[in-house]
Amino acid sequence: MAERTFTGDQLSAFDGKDGHPAYVACNGIVYDVSSVPNWKGGHHHGNLAGHDITPAMKRSIHGDSVLKDLPVVGKYIGEPEE
Repeated sequence: MAERTFTGDQLSAFDGKDGHPAYVACNGIVYDVSSVPNWKGGHHHGNLAGHDITPAMKRSIHGDSVLKDLPVVGKYIGEPEE
């Protein structure tokens, strides 16, 4: 099976609200944060599920190390160039 890729538009559907899974992108990888209690409701410390949180993780004390044990669901390719 081919690895799944996500554009920003596609990722935004996984916002953790109304029964949707909660996914976040960081450094080009999309993680499933649905089972993380701190992400309940699709948000955590001002970050929103369904978004690329790379800039926020660069400013975080713990960096992206907190993501290493989460399920990887695909790659984040951002928005296609026009």
